[in-house]
Amino acid sequence: MRNEKAFILDVRKKGDFDDWKVEGKSIEVLNTPYTELMDGIDPIVDHLPKDEPIYVICSKGNSSKKAAEQIAGHGYDQVYSIEGGMQAWSEHLEPIKIGDLKNGGTLYQFVRIGKGCLSYFIESDGEAAVVDTTRMTEVFENFAKEKGVKIKALIDTHLHADHISGGRKLAESSGAEYYLPPKDAGEVMFGFNPLEEGKDIKIGGSVITIHPLYSPGHTIGSTSLIIDDSFLLTGDILFIESIGRPDLAGKAGDWADDLRETLYTRYKSLADDLTVLPAHFMTIKEMNEDGSVAEKLGVLYKQNHGLNISDEREFRKAVSENLPPQPNAYQEIRETNMGKIAPDDEQQREMEIGPNRCAIK
Repeated sequence: MRNEKAFILDVRKKGDFDDWKVEGKSIEVLNTPYTELMDGIDPIVDHLPKDEPIYVICSKGNSSKKAAEQIAGHGYDQVYSIEGGMQAWSEHLEPIKIGDLKNGGTLYQFVRIGKGCLSYFIESDGEAAVVDTTRMTEVFENFAKEKGVKIKALIDTHLHADHISGGRKLAESSGAEYYLPPKDAGEVMFGFNPLEEGKDIKIGGSVITIHPLYSPGHTIGSTSLIIDDSFLLTGDILFIESIGRPDLAGKAGDWADDLRETLYTRYKSLADDLTVLPAHFMTIKEMNEDGSVAEKLGVLYKQNHGLNISDEREFRKAVSENLPPQPNAYQEIRETNMGKIAPDDEQQREMEIGPNRCAIK
């Protein structure tokens, strides 16, 4: 997150590496499968730095430990195996301050850099709301304790298909209210508060008002949030360099028109100076210098190709054909988020392995 220089040796198979890897603006990554190093490090010795740390990574930390030991045995004294591998990388969350709110309070973005997920923590006058929470709920619990605030509301902008929501779990442990768009909740097996346009959620005595804005397209219930008349939380409808895909529930044809209506009419009527804060990012190119993922809505209408497809047929084709692969285990993730199945912690980690794939490209 601080653009520090690092050298990483990834010893996973090439296909796994090409699908999902550690990225960073100042990071150099070398991919050589461990099977090619079992007889020695000759295949990579000319590529290893002599005077800087070498970080070795694999899927879960087993092969990387063996490879690191081999490299250290050849006289390299700064060799480290990344414990937990890509699974651990996927679970790391980094809080970044986005801005102060007009009547007191602060908005933070939690960046899950290894998975491309973005969550939000809004605090004011001793209360907080968390939006699009990951399953690593202890991070938000600890952050609330550190800030001396009580979590009052957990909000999911839509029923997620690429990662397991921690919203309901954290609501239960903290005694907070859980909000979910009702049009996404037709099959959920638990109670919730409806997240609906016109029903504001007030956090803190300074009256920070979260305005839900119905914005279907990625899902039929997708609902954006306008906070403090300054920030637009778009969920998986609008990203910095792309737009949401409408096919994760098998509804690409039906939802393409909803997506266009949201992007080209509903959002178009909003103020250009709103700061767009999405629920995901695709690549590190979307990050600002401070590590945040944010941009003004007016800028996106000029630069984001997905907001500038004038022909409706071309738009429908762009959001329904030649899409990237769907997220790993997306149907099982949806069922988990509905409360239909209850996988254990290790199963949840396995379900989430892989990159974010909520955008059309």
